[in-house]
Formats: sequence, structure tokens, C-alpha cells
Amino acid sequence: MKLSRRASWFLTAFGIWSVWIWVTFFKNLWADGEGLAFVHGDHSRPTAYFWIHATLALTSLILGVLVGSIGVRALRRDRRAAAQAAPEAAEAAELTGAGADR
Repeated sequence: MKLSRRASWFLTAFGIWSVWIWVTFFKNLWADGEGLAFVHGDHSRPTAYFWIHATLALTSLILGVLVGSIGVRALRRDRRAAAQAAPEAAEAAELTGAGADR
């Protein structure tokens, strides 16, 4: 399946956004001072709230990386196809005489 450049850029941007958001979320979860993530602020005893949200963050982070990598691969494939098409178009123009001044 070939993705458009717009879709490729969207997937890449979504992946970057997702990684940034979920890493920030996990940092904030780890630094929780209100006693939701850890029992009485002690980092040795995580609560169910911590495990549920850490799982959510990790799953979303993995999906963001996968979606972003699909976008990046599609952009690279498009760039390679454009680079290969440019010499072929120049060669075709030269063969037909379209590029020559007569």
C-alpha cells in the first residue's frame, strides 16, 4: 500500500506527538506527590493506579512508535522513488530531444 505524503507526514507527526506526550505523562506519574501512584509518596510501593496508568502509557508509547515508524518509512520510500524518477525523466527528455536547443 502506498501512502500519500500528507498521510505519511501525519503518521510521523502523530508518532512524535505520542512519544512526547506519553513520556511526559510517565515522568509526571513517577513524580506523583499526591499519593495516587505510590503509597504515601514512598516509591517502593506502587498502587493499582500506578500500574494501570503505566500500562496505558507503555502501550500508547509503543503504538506511537509503530505509527511514527510507518510514516517515516513511507516518507523515505517516497524520497527514494522521487530520486530514482528524476534521472529517468531527464534521460527520457534527452532521448526525445525535448531538452535540446535547436
